[in-house]
Amino acid sequence: MPGSILAPSSGPITKQRRQGFGAPVRRSEDYRLLLGAGTFTDDLQIPRTLHAAFVRSPYAHARITAIDVERALALPGVVAVFTGEDLAKLTEPGVTAQAGAEPMVMETLPTRKVRFNGDPVACVVAVDRYVAEDAIELVEVDYEPLAPVLSMESAAAPDAPLVDEDLSSNLHTRQTRTFGDVVSAFAEADEIVEVRFSTQRMTHVPIETRGVLAVWDAGRMELTFYSGQQTAHLLRTNLARRLRLDENQVRVISPDVGGAFGQKIPLFREELTVAALAIKLRRPIKWIEDRLENLTVANHARDDSAWIRAAVTKDGRILGIKAELWADYGAYAFFTPKYPIDSVGWLLPGPYKLQNYEYSINVVITNKCPAGTLRAPMALVTWATEGMVERIARQLKIDPVEVRRRNMITSRDQPYVSATGYSYEALTPWEGYEQMLRDFDLTGFRAEQRAARANDRYLGVGIASVLEPTTYGSAWYKKSGRGSGHEAATVKVEPSGAVNVSVGIVPTGQGYETTIAQVVAEALGTRVGNVNVLLGDTSIAPYGMGTRGSRGAAAGNAVAYLAATEARAKVLRIAAHLVGEPIDNLEIRDDQIYVLGEPEPRLPLSQASWTAYMDPSALPAGELPGLEIHRTYDPPAMTFSNATHLCVAEVERRTGRVEILDYRVIEDAGTLINPAIVDGQIRGGVSLGIGQALLEEVVYDELGNNQTATFLDYLIPTIDTVPNIQISHVQTPNPHTVLGLKGMAEGPVQGGLAAVMIAVQDALDGKGITIDRSPASPSRIRALFRAVEGDLDE
Repeated sequence: MPGSILAPSSGPITKQRRQGFGAPVRRSEDYRLLLGAGTFTDDLQIPRTLHAAFVRSPYAHARITAIDVERALALPGVVAVFTGEDLAKLTEPGVTAQAGAEPMVMETLPTRKVRFNGDPVACVVAVDRYVAEDAIELVEVDYEPLAPVLSMESAAAPDAPLVDEDLSSNLHTRQTRTFGDVVSAFAEADEIVEVRFSTQRMTHVPIETRGVLAVWDAGRMELTFYSGQQTAHLLRTNLARRLRLDENQVRVISPDVGGAFGQKIPLFREELTVAALAIKLRRPIKWIEDRLENLTVANHARDDSAWIRAAVTKDGRILGIKAELWADYGAYAFFTPKYPIDSVGWLLPGPYKLQNYEYSINVVITNKCPAGTLRAPMALVTWATEGMVERIARQLKIDPVEVRRRNMITSRDQPYVSATGYSYEALTPWEGYEQMLRDFDLTGFRAEQRAARANDRYLGVGIASVLEPTTYGSAWYKKSGRGSGHEAATVKVEPSGAVNVSVGIVPTGQGYETTIAQVVAEALGTRVGNVNVLLGDTSIAPYGMGTRGSRGAAAGNAVAYLAATEARAKVLRIAAHLVGEPIDNLEIRDDQIYVLGEPEPRLPLSQASWTAYMDPSALPAGELPGLEIHRTYDPPAMTFSNATHLCVAEVERRTGRVEILDYRVIEDAGTLINPAIVDGQIRGGVSLGIGQALLEEVVYDELGNNQTATFLDYLIPTIDTVPNIQISHVQTPNPHTVLGLKGMAEGPVQGGLAAVMIAVQDALDGKGITIDRSPASPSRIRALFRAVEGDLDE
């Protein structure tokens, strides 16, 4: 088997079991965060700060006929009230363009009509949050209610009311892509297997909701925008454009971020409004979203469905696939509308040898909260692919292991080019699957399952092979238009030998301060504790593409390593000149410079760095003063990691409750910088997948009102839901990335959803129950049992 398996996981965490690369070093950022010493947006206090609150529509779809702000303005402490008409004079509208589809224009605040329940129609600015909240109740808005469009089917109907009246249809995107000879594949098939899977609408639920503190310096004509964000530089570019400022007039500072998961990538209308009003009023303005707002009006995700037809031979070989994919994108577009569901499309062949493939994507606009990306925007794909394989096995009465054996890509097949044109290399899907079968006694489990069923207990096992896209280099973006996937880093070795590093990625809980310090320490030959990592400030960090798409390691850490490697080369050039030795005879260890073969160091790293700044005449001929390296790196268009997930679950017939009894992951994320941090990402991702599989769901009523606006109704995983997760690693380095790195933060979500849903279906096999929609919540499971058995209490 390629790579090496470390089981279970990575061993105990030590402070510095090994100095740099590959060691489970403790996260340096955790000390301040666990002691409550972190600084989040709402912790920032600036004199004379005003506070904002938003008037929101009670209707899902209505025309705005009048807004009266006089009563609100009369309330003591209210400074100003602004409507969409006011903001149109201060800002540019947002435009989301997509090849092959009409552009979507979004006003900063709506002036003509509202499109979803909670749409912001006015902003109150007051001396404190209490006054602002009181004042929004005094703003009188006259609405003309319109019929809401609340489902994919109704949105796509020819006579449906237009959600966006600047578009010709609610069916915003309709595209079909065909690869290979699909017609012949279906003509030659012995059987056609059909499956349908749907995932529910969800939201991100970060511990820290959205928020912003905008400060305008009238003397310097500069805006400082404090906000927990994932893409600080892209946000700065967008802010400057929409505020009609030069980019050097805007500074974005992302302080500590209490979770993001994709929700803190776009520039939201509330954030833009606060920035515009801070400039207008020449006062700092803060807005912190409350939890009700976060659950109802911050962007949602995942409202997707797939209808898949597979052409198969009688022995289970897959000849071709056709997939019809749908997505409900809500009322506005903060991202390219087709991206999440198109990701499902081009990934759907998964780790299987398939060349005849066709998929269509359909994206509709509805009167719901706008959708966007949530960690693993393609989450449906693994469940769809692996659920299809399970259905093929059941329909053909073949062991699912054999269906996978006959179709799955092995290391011998690589490099393998998928039907959709992606190169798979350094992957171990079949090898990981085989290892899982060796570790887990599937035969013994089947005997236990039969015995449990005889006692009215329903046990099931789900095994899912995950293929996760990572890196997202610029060449990937070029396929669909413009975009960059590069990352940038600056490494400065100060005169004292201390190291400062800044990278364009922004930490939102991943442990970047630790892993970047590890890779820089490894490259420079210094201690991890000697490396200070500075992130999230656009006036310090070089322009980068930020945190998204599992690119933190393979792009962000990679470019830091490259910059540190160049800094090391300069240190060695200086040292070679100072000690009179060839460069190839020198090495740096523990902040000391050694001649190979000598037990004692010749000089400290700090002497070389001091010389670089303070004694330029002592430098080699042609060597410039200073020791500061700036480096950019554009990773490959797309690389992949893979994993195998196994879940054992029990479905309680009378309550509908699903209990996870065992959960295992074998992950191949290439070279590991810090195994402990990787394990944390796996556990967090699987937890999100479990939440999607069993609990979380945004529900609307027939008028478009959000019915899950508190944690009483919107359920998230808790300690009693998430089991102990057994993790093993395979390390198969990617030959095309720096240090063989791969991303891995989103695959665990895909695997978590798929393994749990397949386990639930397996538990109910033979009952005439089909699990084709998530979540498998108690109420849904009970309803399915009642449909086949009647009253469960009898």
